[in-house]
Amino acid sequence: MRWQLSQRECAVTSQIHAVQFLGFDTFGTIVDWRTGVARAVNSFASEHGLSIDPFDFADRWRALYQPAMEEVRSGRRGWVALEVLHRENLETVLRTMGLDVAAFDDQQLAHVNRAWERLDPWPDSVEGLRRLKKRYTIAPISNGSIAGMTELARFGGLPWQFILGAEITRTYKPQPQTYLGSVKAAGQRPKTSAMVAAHNSDLSAARALGMATVFIRRPIEHGPDQTTDLEPEDDWDIIAQNLIEVAERLGC
Repeated sequence: MRWQLSQRECAVTSQIHAVQFLGFDTFGTIVDWRTGVARAVNSFASEHGLSIDPFDFADRWRALYQPAMEEVRSGRRGWVALEVLHRENLETVLRTMGLDVAAFDDQQLAHVNRAWERLDPWPDSVEGLRRLKKRYTIAPISNGSIAGMTELARFGGLPWQFILGAEITRTYKPQPQTYLGSVKAAGQRPKTSAMVAAHNSDLSAARALGMATVFIRRPIEHGPDQTTDLEPEDDWDIIAQNLIEVAERLGC
């Protein structure tokens, strides 16, 4: 059922009319990380005869995502790509579950770690991106690496024109340079760019730099009991249920 939109949600602000480049958060906004990771964990557990709740494992793994990046953002650790952090976090979760990491060979763990490259797009994502691409330059502004995001795009058929985000600036969102460096690489300025995300914090960081903002609701990103980012927390320039609606509102 289509939700009834408020007058605020139907509005398109004047800043949006100047936008030429759309940068997209990817994990959670464009792809369903939780289901994809749980699928890979379930396969791994079945292969090794492990009793693991795959969704609980996915949630635990994801819970280490921000703390791991904060070590880099704070300067306590030098730059490393997200795959490195994911691999370390994977081993941490295995240990907290009482499993011996040494019992698995490197190739087995590497395959599980690449689950983040095998995530299904949300049902509206590919069509919405294709429609938006007809009028706008589109690229991820993600914390994923160039290689990882390229593989993810290949897996899910995501029609990016190029890959931007953390690796080209060697910073992690919400550090300003992740956004500013990506915008510059796209040949644009903040006032001609918009951030599209399902996370209020991502949009807040982008708006502080002068970018337009598009909020997409993804109410089950963290599962059926999700409590965060269910609603917009500010007057974002566009508030929509999905990317197809964004494309319609922008005349694509």
